[in-house]
Amino acid sequence: MYLLDSKKLLVALSFFIISIAECHSQVSVNSLSLDYGQYAVGFRHYLAIDSTRTYKRTMNFTNRNILREIPISVWYPVTKAASSGTRMIVLDYMEILKEEEEWEHLPNEFILNWFYYPNTEDNQKHLKEEVSAQLNANSIEAIFPTIIYAPSYQASSIENFALCEFLASHGFIVISSPSRGAENRLFNGGTVKDMEAQARDIEFLVKVSLNLKNVDQNAIATMGFSFGGLSNVLSQTRNRAIKVIVSLDGSIRYQYQTLQKSPFFAVDKVNVPFIHMAQKLIPEQVLKEDKIDPSLNEDFKFYDELTESKAYSLRFNNMTHSYFSTLGILFQPRDLRQDKTDAEIMDSYKWMSIYTLKFLDAYLNGNKEALDYLGTEPEKNGVPPGLVTLKSKKPFKKAMSFEDFNEMAQKSAYEDLLGVYEAIKKREPQFKLEEGKLNTLGLQLVLDPKKSKYGIAIFKLAVILYPESANLFDSLAEGYLFLGDKKNAIKNFEKSLELNGGNQNAINRLKQLKG
Repeated sequence: MYLLDSKKLLVALSFFIISIAECHSQVSVNSLSLDYGQYAVGFRHYLAIDSTRTYKRTMNFTNRNILREIPISVWYPVTKAASSGTRMIVLDYMEILKEEEEWEHLPNEFILNWFYYPNTEDNQKHLKEEVSAQLNANSIEAIFPTIIYAPSYQASSIENFALCEFLASHGFIVISSPSRGAENRLFNGGTVKDMEAQARDIEFLVKVSLNLKNVDQNAIATMGFSFGGLSNVLSQTRNRAIKVIVSLDGSIRYQYQTLQKSPFFAVDKVNVPFIHMAQKLIPEQVLKEDKIDPSLNEDFKFYDELTESKAYSLRFNNMTHSYFSTLGILFQPRDLRQDKTDAEIMDSYKWMSIYTLKFLDAYLNGNKEALDYLGTEPEKNGVPPGLVTLKSKKPFKKAMSFEDFNEMAQKSAYEDLLGVYEAIKKREPQFKLEEGKLNTLGLQLVLDPKKSKYGIAIFKLAVILYPESANLFDSLAEGYLFLGDKKNAIKNFEKSLELNGGNQNAINRLKQLKG
């Protein structure tokens, strides 16, 4: 397993090899029992270049910087009838891992042990397992929602290949790149700089997706595991193309303070549907032995502070952090102090995949059945008792603002503004349209030849709301004058002067108009 992000959790959550007895019975990709969808799955992998940044390969031992390399993995739907290629095996994915670790020439026999996992008989068998994806299969000429997957700390683009295949089979495109540091492959301990580098990689992949002909540009999500579940929140606050956030035990729960240090972050910018799927409660023994702050079991400050999002928080009571990834389930030694049985872990992974699919289907495809599923108690959805604990929250309803009123006015082409105003007042009796803002908006609109009639409409509402305002009648008169309507200009300058006999502008204008 890759080293994870939070300094408090590095040992406890991801690096179990030392001082943990190996307890790893036979599991397999097939035993995950994922219910694949109507599509076969295609996969391709290629190298892209971000010309806005530089990069250095760590093992070359030179001073040469190159343009930033971004290996990209893509899972996509394929028509089953046209699907005749040979399926990949797990080793094909692991070869991508070694390439992204910059050991592309390493013989495959060294992959295990060399890259974090014990070279056991079970793990050797995993390398030969067949997966669902077919390499470079022909894609479908259709438009699909897209998910940008952000891996965990210093991890490979393929770390969650089973989940990515599952989503592709249900009509989603999934795009991923490895998590790398700002200057080279290595992170610096889960810092703000590391987070920023991964967030920029996510945004690069968003641009890549927007150039693909079969991507629905209005239905793009990010999905991050561990440290990737911190960086993807930052990327959403800066990129309005991202409509949904999925957090697979993301470090947004463990390292919120890191996100708060970013000058680009503000919690009220997170205004899209959000789902977080958390690991089980960490046992007291592990908390003590690994020196983990016990408050991390329950505290979730980011979720508590969300006000702009429809948000869900699920706890998978049989899942330890590592097993939110495919590679963790297949290759990671089990921690005898806390891990459940292989069958319980794999069942949890299956339900985690189902909830991810339902959430994406609800908020990217507008599927009402999926939305109802999310609002139903897990056991009523067929989840085994006690497996998942669910809670959710609605966006905090803010008081209507002047900007909200103007947006509503725009949608109605500035017609029946009094009706729009009264409808708002009925819902929110405290709502008030400020005189100064009405005057400014009216002038902005009336002086734009394409929008002048809208400005007149704003002033007509304004003088109804503020019938004693000489300034508003003066502005309305100027609006009519700008449009060449001298009759109404004179009428409203006279009204302004009636309210304020010292209005020199009205005096001067009336002299000009009456000649």
